[in-house]
Amino acid sequence: MYKIVSRLLIYGDMQKGTILMELADIVRQMDEGTQKKEELVTRVFTQMKHLLQVATDYGFDKNLWHNYLTFLLITNENPFSITCEKVGANEGSVNYFAKGDFCAFKELFDYDFSKLEEYLGVDCFSRISHYQAIGKKELMYNKNVSEKVQALSLRLEQALDENDFFDSVTGFYKDYGVGMFGLNKAFRISSGADGDVVFHAINNMDTVMLEDLVGYEIQKKKLVDNTTAFVQGKKANNVLLFGDSGTGKSTSIKAIVNAFYPQGLRMVEIYKHQFQDLSAVIARIKNRNYKFIIYMDDLSFEEFEVEYKFLKAVIEGGVETRPDNILIYATSNRRHLIKENWSDRDDMENGNGMHRSDTMEEKLSLVNRFGVTISYSKPSQKEYFHIVTELAKRAGLEMEEKELCAEANKWELSHGGISGRTAQQFINYLLGMQR
Repeated sequence: MYKIVSRLLIYGDMQKGTILMELADIVRQMDEGTQKKEELVTRVFTQMKHLLQVATDYGFDKNLWHNYLTFLLITNENPFSITCEKVGANEGSVNYFAKGDFCAFKELFDYDFSKLEEYLGVDCFSRISHYQAIGKKELMYNKNVSEKVQALSLRLEQALDENDFFDSVTGFYKDYGVGMFGLNKAFRISSGADGDVVFHAINNMDTVMLEDLVGYEIQKKKLVDNTTAFVQGKKANNVLLFGDSGTGKSTSIKAIVNAFYPQGLRMVEIYKHQFQDLSAVIARIKNRNYKFIIYMDDLSFEEFEVEYKFLKAVIEGGVETRPDNILIYATSNRRHLIKENWSDRDDMENGNGMHRSDTMEEKLSLVNRFGVTISYSKPSQKEYFHIVTELAKRAGLEMEEKELCAEANKWELSHGGISGRTAQQFINYLLGMQR
C-alpha cells in the first residue's frame, strides 16, 4: 500500500496522521519487520476506530474502506478538483497527472488486506467490507452526504480503469463541488495559529423553512426575490432585515439558506469582532463555484465602536469591487445600525436652506449601502393569535381556539410581550406539558 500511496501526485499532500497514510505506514512496517506485531495490531485497531468514527459521522455502510477513499477524493481541495468544480474536466495537461493518481486510487480500492490480516491475526478489514450501520440518522448539515458518497463509491468500485475513474470523479466535482463547501451549508470562521482565516462547518444548523414562519409574506417575498436573482447570476443587493426582536429575521435567513442550498447557496456567519477578517474571508471564497451569503446577526454598533468602518469598506467603497458570488445579509433591531444621540447634531451646518450633520451622515452611510432593507415589525394581538393558532395546528395540539388564545395572552404578558418567538415558546410549553 505504501508503494501505491507514494505514487500520488495531485492528491499526495495528505497529512501524516490520516487513516490512509497510517495504514500505508503499518504495511511498510510489516514488510520491513521493523515493528512488533503487538504494536502493529494496536495501530491497526486505532485506525479502524477512526474509520468507524467517520462512518458513524456520515452514515456510511456496506464497504467502509471504499466509502472512506471516496470521501477523501470528494473532500480534497486542490487546483485540479477546484477547476473541475468550476468548469468541469477539460483537455488540459493536468489530466495526465490526475489519471495517474486515479490509477493509484483504483489499486487502493482493490487492495487485498488478507496478507495484513493473516500476519496480525485480525479480521477487521474483512468485517468492514460489508458493514451494516445501526440506525443511520439523517445528518442535519447535509442529509444527502451519505447517499452521494455511497453512490459514487459504487460507481468507482465498478470502474474498469483510470479513465472510468476520471469521468466519475470529475463528474461529481462538476455536479456537487469539492471539499467542505460542497458538503455543508453554513460556516463560521476563526483565526488559525499563523493568522490565516479557518472555516468551520456548522453541523447542527436549524432545518427551518420559510413556510414555517407564519405571516410576514411581503417580507419573505422580498427576500426570496433578491436571493433568487443572486443564485441565478443576476444582479442582486445586500440585504438588511431590521425590526423588533423575535419577529423572525434570523429565522428567515436560515430558511433562505435551506431553501437555496441545492442551487449552490452557502452561508458564512461572521461576528462583529471578526470584521477585520472580512477581506481575507472574501479572498478565500470569491473564486469558488458557489454563491455565498456573509451573514451578520443582530448587527448594531455603539458610538465608541469603529468596526462598522471595516464593513463599509467591504460592502461598497473599497478599491476592490465585491465579487459577484458574495452578498451580505444582516439582521438588526436598529434601523440605522449605529447608536445615534442628540449630540450628533452638534456639528450641524446651515446654509441656503440646507441642513447637514457630518456625524449623522457618517452613521447613516452604513445602512444606505444595503440595497434592500426589510422591516419586521411586532405583530398586532390579532396577528399574534393567528400565529399561535397556526403553530398549534401544525404541532397537532387539540385545544379550543378561544382557550388557546386566552392562554397565549396570559403567556405573552409574562414572557416578553407579543412576538413570533413568544408564540413559538408558548407552543413549546404546551407540547412539553402534554402527557
